[in-house]
Amino acid sequence: MKLETIYEDDDLIIVNKPGGLLVIPDRFDATLPCLRRLLEAQLNQQVFVVHRLDRDTSGVICFAKNEQTHKYLSQLFQEHDVLKMYAGLVHGRVVPEEGRIETPIAEHPAVKGKMIAAKKGKPSITDYRVVEQWPLYSLLQFQIHTGRTHQIRVHMQSIGHSIVCDELYGDGKPFLLSVIKRKYKLSDKEESERPLLNRLGLHAYRLAFVKEDGTQIVAEAPIPKDIAACVNQLNKWCATN
Repeated sequence: MKLETIYEDDDLIIVNKPGGLLVIPDRFDATLPCLRRLLEAQLNQQVFVVHRLDRDTSGVICFAKNEQTHKYLSQLFQEHDVLKMYAGLVHGRVVPEEGRIETPIAEHPAVKGKMIAAKKGKPSITDYRVVEQWPLYSLLQFQIHTGRTHQIRVHMQSIGHSIVCDELYGDGKPFLLSVIKRKYKLSDKEESERPLLNRLGLHAYRLAFVKEDGTQIVAEAPIPKDIAACVNQLNKWCATN
């Protein structure tokens, strides 16, 4: 797999992670492909993980190329001195159209790997803004000020608007054209409908920070084709209904 490089210098590399790809090796199945190993093979050198994206989240992610940069960037992320912007397709029309969610997040007491909104959890802050809305869905912009596991997913579930295709915090159902297109019919060549989106509808589109030498880094990745296809079809069919 050839990875799309957004920015690279002697200290770090920023790539556009495809949805469905692990960032680090799986603890239970080391044979699964992961971004770090693919990147090390592509660069023929070791890289250091600075932050992570969920397996099914696509978009901008940064790796350090040396220990000094790794230490510096890890501290930046830990102290929340990094701009992290996401785009997400969610269920329903979101009201109000702009707001801040500050619900603390904790580990689920019974389900391993799952998080919950909890009063005794860690402080978590997510700002959201509606970009476009349709009868059944909304496209949102998110800025996260903390980096909790599954933060956007948990926060959106907590206000009743889970991310589309989220198996852990939503219904997990794929995005189907038949849901929004009236009188939808399969073609003669199709046995079943092919989803427009069948992975988490979340994308990290911008990452910005200042390097140790003062260089300003702003890295962006456009909305991927699968999420863009959903938006295009929502605009096409909801405008006529």
